[in-house]
Amino acid sequence: MVSINSSSFLSNVSGEWVESLYAAWQENAESVPQDWRIFFSAYELGSEKSLGQFDETRALKQSGVQSLIYRYRDIGHLLACTDPLSPCKTEHPQLALSAFGLETADLETTFTTRRFMKQSATLNEIVSALKETYCSEIGVEYMHIQDPDERQWLIDRMEPCRNHPPFSLDEKLRILEKLHQGALFESFLHRRFVGQKRFSLEGSEVLVPVLDAIVQRCPEAGITDLVLGMAHRGRLNILAHIFEKPYEEIFAEFRETQLLGFMGDGDVKYHRGHSADVRVDGARLHLTMAANPSHLEAVNPVVEGKCRARQDRYGAGGVKRVLPLLIHGDAAFAGQGSVMETLNMSALDGYGCGGTVHVVLNNQIGFTTLPRDARSTRYATDVAKMLGCPIFHVQGEAPESAVHAVRLALEYRQTQGRDVVVELICYRRHGHNEGDEPAFTQPLMYRQISARPSLNRIYADRLAAEGISPDRLAELEQKIVNGLEFSFDNQPQPRTIGFKDAWSAISRAFTTDAVETALPGEELAMLARRVTELPPGFTPHAKIGALIQRRREAVERGNGIDWGNAETLAYASLLNEGVSVRLSGQDCRRGTFNHRHCVLHDSTTDATLTPLAGLATGTATFQAWDSLLSELGVLGFEYGYSLETPHGLTIWEAQFGDFANGAQVIIDQFVSSGETKWNRASALVMLLPHGFEGQGAEHSSGRIERYLQLCANENMVVVCPSTPSQIFHLLRRHMLQSFRKPLIVFTPKSLLGHPRCVSSLGDLTTGGFHEILVDAAESRRVTRVLLCSGKLYYELLEEREKRGRDDTAIVRIEQLYPLRGDLLKQALAPFPADAERVWIQEEPENMGAWPYLGRRLMDLCGAVRFIGRPEDCCPATGSHHIHVQEQRVLVSRAFES
Repeated sequence: MVSINSSSFLSNVSGEWVESLYAAWQENAESVPQDWRIFFSAYELGSEKSLGQFDETRALKQSGVQSLIYRYRDIGHLLACTDPLSPCKTEHPQLALSAFGLETADLETTFTTRRFMKQSATLNEIVSALKETYCSEIGVEYMHIQDPDERQWLIDRMEPCRNHPPFSLDEKLRILEKLHQGALFESFLHRRFVGQKRFSLEGSEVLVPVLDAIVQRCPEAGITDLVLGMAHRGRLNILAHIFEKPYEEIFAEFRETQLLGFMGDGDVKYHRGHSADVRVDGARLHLTMAANPSHLEAVNPVVEGKCRARQDRYGAGGVKRVLPLLIHGDAAFAGQGSVMETLNMSALDGYGCGGTVHVVLNNQIGFTTLPRDARSTRYATDVAKMLGCPIFHVQGEAPESAVHAVRLALEYRQTQGRDVVVELICYRRHGHNEGDEPAFTQPLMYRQISARPSLNRIYADRLAAEGISPDRLAELEQKIVNGLEFSFDNQPQPRTIGFKDAWSAISRAFTTDAVETALPGEELAMLARRVTELPPGFTPHAKIGALIQRRREAVERGNGIDWGNAETLAYASLLNEGVSVRLSGQDCRRGTFNHRHCVLHDSTTDATLTPLAGLATGTATFQAWDSLLSELGVLGFEYGYSLETPHGLTIWEAQFGDFANGAQVIIDQFVSSGETKWNRASALVMLLPHGFEGQGAEHSSGRIERYLQLCANENMVVVCPSTPSQIFHLLRRHMLQSFRKPLIVFTPKSLLGHPRCVSSLGDLTTGGFHEILVDAAESRRVTRVLLCSGKLYYELLEEREKRGRDDTAIVRIEQLYPLRGDLLKQALAPFPADAERVWIQEEPENMGAWPYLGRRLMDLCGAVRFIGRPEDCCPATGSHHIHVQEQRVLVSRAFES
């Protein structure tokens, strides 16, 4: 503390203000005016000389030393020797002594250093220590972190050990073993499976000891589960040497030998996921590698969702037990928007996982694109600065430094609970794949790379130079070679691929068996009462209070149950049965169209209340999260969450169904095809508001046609329910059926408050979800059957009543896929065979359900006439007036010749 004598010139100055100024000077001397720099330097040098004898020049030099220390901490990474392909820089103008009022004559002068090194040191010692810490094989960016305690935490762990602490002989041999494994595995595959793609790790073999270092530290850090996401490069290597996947299985995949029990199309070997239990110092560690497509960085939010689900399942302490680990490429980390979306989740209550360790594998090239054409930033990792987290840049041919950096990164994550980035600056020895020739586009770079020895050779030579026996080093290498040869000559152990652990009770077989979803009226009344009870003193908005009252009265009365009420009762009933519910999406707590209100706000205190949370029994929970403004990231997160929660209801709701196309990669590559490619089932529910109401091209169509185009082999269920009771039974059926498939629900907008879109209590206490709904009509008199889906039914119903056309029946196809042809035939059977069949939809002819259903309806019903908007490249008009005219014509055509 700075002591201020009452007789000094500071006697009229606030002590707190001086203390804050002193703290700022300690952090960065240049941040305070020169006269204060002199004063604080004099204060700290007071032990050497009295203030009366103090030299102003000496004080300025002392202050310059403090600025020098700060500057090295801030930009020392610019001089770090981190690129194995480039000579090391030795000077930077902003780090020159002259920039701080110092000169070479001061190098042997002793200065006070406070917490850096020891209490005092010569300038030469100070500069040497700074260069070793910040300008060697690790360059670190951390001064952008706004919390001074976090910065000091890092300083206290980096500066005492300089570049890295000494490694024991066992640690060095472990690193060499992992480097040999990585390199020899790649060369073995290259010889034995000539011409086959494997996306080699060569040039970046340091990744193997880096990941091994994380795994080895997990039990000590309290981690029991590690979930890894990575692209294809080096994936087989990591599976073999971190996940301990037997070589025999990997070789069988090269030979394209199918594993027992796998059902589906499968995927290339470098996209598949894997899980394993490994033992580390006697402790069990569960490792999971998430399956992913070639779409780089798309797996990031999936990994985060999987981790969050596990953390939620573990409860208290789960955040520290489950570690998300993401491996990125340099070009992808800088180029793909999913990176920013995933980073943005890190500190959000609904999506955070207590920090992610990011390892950026920098090959200094993206396919054939150089960094100068791939990013506008100095570093590939600069996007991560948005989180104010530390970023370590590490020389890819300095394995000990890399291991030290990643150990520190893991400790930071476990202590601070925040993301951390380690960039391994390496190179890619071959082209993008083994059949590619990189010298076509980077001849000089690849001439240099081809002349470089592999890292395992470099490190082995270094250890030999340190005195380790050549025989011991050769024995270590030969053991790995022998293991590869032995495994190549043997077949893998039989292993059945199937649902395990939490999924073991889930059937793999899709079935149309009826599911009992109805509930007794007394139970529904109890649920309605509990979900509408407010604690004393809680005052919602007057309109919301009235809405709650109407919902309870509707259930008590037995009619007038609207969509929001039925949906809430579905959630309440599942929670009461011990089924967790997680609802996520933009504005989903209230609902984009003001229908849900599952989280209430006190109008006087802004306190919140979530009535549904109180209905959960057992280990069930209710979560509703207004998401960040993201589609790809959030949908990917919820997909990942659903993979870990087969017995929970996981829902993502789009603000408008149209907006889901921002997540098309997740829909195409994960939701619709994840099971057939990777044997990974999901029960994710997607709620997509859909319907033409004159709101323009981006607020009308949920793109039914796109989802139906993705449907085959019962891979998912696509529905367009039209009544509140249908959504009630649908959500319950989804969780009570024996199997799990993604559920795509095209939900209404205008129907949420439509006076005719209501259900009775009897609709909820009897029956179930109806794939086909038939509107009552005099069967014998019917001359036309209108087949439709969604809200259009109510417009057709109103028009039929207005015209008095009891010769026209309306049949709603509520489940578009799988189409229940058997039920549709039953529905049409009572009508005369010569009655005209018409499919009518709001969407243009090349959109909506018609492109998929047309041929199938004709196979089932014979000739079917189409009524809808003409083909268009745009779903809907932007003019409300034109929309009304189009809709009037469309509905009228349904009743005209």
